[in-house]
Amino acid sequence: MEPKSPRYLNPYTDYGFKRLFGMEGNRDLLIDFLNQLLPPEHQIQELHFKNSESIPPLPFLRKAIFDIHCKGANGENFIIEMQKEKLEYFKDRSIFYVTFPIQEQAKVGKDWSFKLLPIYFIAILDFQYDEEEERKKFQRYVQLKDQDGEVFYKKLHFKFLQMPLFNKTETELETRFDKWCFFLKNLESFDAIPTILKEPIFEKAFQIAEIGAMNRSEFDTYQESLLGYWESKGMIDTARDEGRIEGIEIGEQKKALETAKKLKARGFSKEEIIEITGLSAEKIEEA
Repeated sequence: MEPKSPRYLNPYTDYGFKRLFGMEGNRDLLIDFLNQLLPPEHQIQELHFKNSESIPPLPFLRKAIFDIHCKGANGENFIIEMQKEKLEYFKDRSIFYVTFPIQEQAKVGKDWSFKLLPIYFIAILDFQYDEEEERKKFQRYVQLKDQDGEVFYKKLHFKFLQMPLFNKTETELETRFDKWCFFLKNLESFDAIPTILKEPIFEKAFQIAEIGAMNRSEFDTYQESLLGYWESKGMIDTARDEGRIEGIEIGEQKKALETAKKLKARGFSKEEIIEITGLSAEKIEEA
């Protein structure tokens, strides 16, 4: 029996993410989701998407980030940069990305005081960047702080969500934020709307995400985006596996060299050491 085709799209694809959160008619979805991540003083009342003509002329930047200008409940303006691509050196890229909305606020040709709007960089990641088990965190919130842990600058915020580390089941969901994370993490695997997500905002999101509701052009665009996602994911996974294997091989060779050194000190012959360690005669000379 052939595997059943998914009913809902993959939200980590470029097209899938934009279909859910980047269309004019879906602003309410994005506002609801973002307001679960933002503090009370920066709850969103209005937002608009950046004019594509003003996006920096860098192809990888156009694809990797999603730039949103927001107006808060108190009338203040701020900017959100959303990253959902699986990329290497993501911390470096995250710092690099926020330099654009910072520089773009400069009032060219005017007497500008350098006053900046608040910027939130929100990264929804379908991979883990925390490698050490004890340091792994599903959600990480980063601000500029001084040596005593006090906030130095209040207008620059980084929020990282490592979606593979979100492991709550349907019965464990406690907050609306939990529900959004559950939705994004499992969307492609759902056959129907889970009971706990039967709320108007999520029902609308499921309706938008249904692959069967796409027209031919939309479906073809999604399939192309999905193929690109699989290829990117496959290349990175392959590189990671190759790196892990290479690391093991280097570690084993290091152990073998240490063993050869000890055997040489004990007077074993070169032939005996070759037989015990599997090293070449040249490597044994180096030991």
